[in-house]
Amino acid sequence: MLFRVNLQNRFLMAAMLAGSLCFAPVAMKAQAQQAAAGGQAGQKNWKDRDEYDLYNAINSDTNPQSKLQKLNQWKDKYPTSDYADVRRTLYLTTYVAANQPANAMTAAKDILAVTPDDFTALYYTTLLTMQTPNATPAQMADGQKAANGLLNGGLDKQFAPDKKPANVSDDQWKQTRTQIEALAHTTIGWVSMQQKQNEAAEAEFKKSLAIDPNQGNVNLWMGTVIIAEKKPETYPVGLFYMARAANYDGNGALPPQARQQTNAYVKKAYDAYHGSDQGFSEFQQMAKANPAPPADFKIASTVDLAKAEAAKEQAEAAANPALALWKTIKQALQGADGASYFESSMKEALLPGGANGVKEFSAKVVSMEPETRPKTVVVALEDGTTPDATLKFEEPLPGKVDPGTVLTFSGVPQSYTATPFMVVFNVDKENLHGWTGTNPRPRAPAKKAPAKKQ
Repeated sequence: MLFRVNLQNRFLMAAMLAGSLCFAPVAMKAQAQQAAAGGQAGQKNWKDRDEYDLYNAINSDTNPQSKLQKLNQWKDKYPTSDYADVRRTLYLTTYVAANQPANAMTAAKDILAVTPDDFTALYYTTLLTMQTPNATPAQMADGQKAANGLLNGGLDKQFAPDKKPANVSDDQWKQTRTQIEALAHTTIGWVSMQQKQNEAAEAEFKKSLAIDPNQGNVNLWMGTVIIAEKKPETYPVGLFYMARAANYDGNGALPPQARQQTNAYVKKAYDAYHGSDQGFSEFQQMAKANPAPPADFKIASTVDLAKAEAAKEQAEAAANPALALWKTIKQALQGADGASYFESSMKEALLPGGANGVKEFSAKVVSMEPETRPKTVVVALEDGTTPDATLKFEEPLPGKVDPGTVLTFSGVPQSYTATPFMVVFNVDKENLHGWTGTNPRPRAPAKKAPAKKQ
């Protein structure tokens, strides 16, 4: 996705900095008079008054299309003008105003062929490389070269303290320089991205964002190249920068539709990586509020979560092997081969019977039938509240116990249902422990006192 930068502000900025088109009217008029008198050797001169008048007409024309026509007339009529350098710059700025980036790039190249350090041409080449539809490898190479020209002395030369216009504040002068510096890094990174040199692109985008973090397009490209590197350890960082591009809505943000499309991609990628959308809202808020991810930033992947769950289960199994065995049985019975597993491994066998070192299951009482002297007790093994086993006895148990009473037992499975999950055991009384119910002896009838003799 290519985000079109706000060119108008940048064009005005470059025009302010270039200064190459600003001529004093008195000097221009004097030169026109000199041209009419034959000119002076060793300095620039108009060929005649007509050339000066044509230039004047060009300079006062605010319509890019008609201005281009006049520039062509000037070039055709005066191909060897002393002011060919001015004309080349006028071609460049007029193509820019006409929104013809490819022609502007060509015009800038013409200038750089004569003056390799021309700031205006370096600037526009750097800027327009990303704006040229289907930029060719040669155009991208020109853009990268121009950006490096700005970084390697061009900016220092243009922004020397003695070149600051009087009507520009120190802060504006400094801010303009840093914006162009960020742009240069962005262009180099963008070209590297087109060439699939993702790590090189990441390095340049990182430099650009360090200068100006509020660039929605650069955040998007930063995330794109990091993800394209296919490094599992940095994938969450790539998602962060894309989420930043999708959720940041201040100055320099992507257009609303682009943010919406990017956010849809980020959510889909987050859900697939994390296994759910849990924590996604908090992730969005963090990306919006922070220009870069924290040093310890991480999104737990499905692999991470699976490892954590396995470690948790191992710890639980070590702490409660009986519960771990019960969960294994439940998983097997609820699987596709549950019925055959029950017939071959459980039915008519005393369980747990020492399997995995477990001699008894532990459960909490849920209900009894009947409530007193029950022959059926429903218990919960896994969580203590959800019924998952039924214990049946040939003889009634004494008295009753309260729900929640902890029992331990071993028994012989007779049947099961997968949904809702329930295993029915036949249990002998000697294999049940923890039952505290009693059958109190009936009170003997009170003896009558012998009758007194009369």
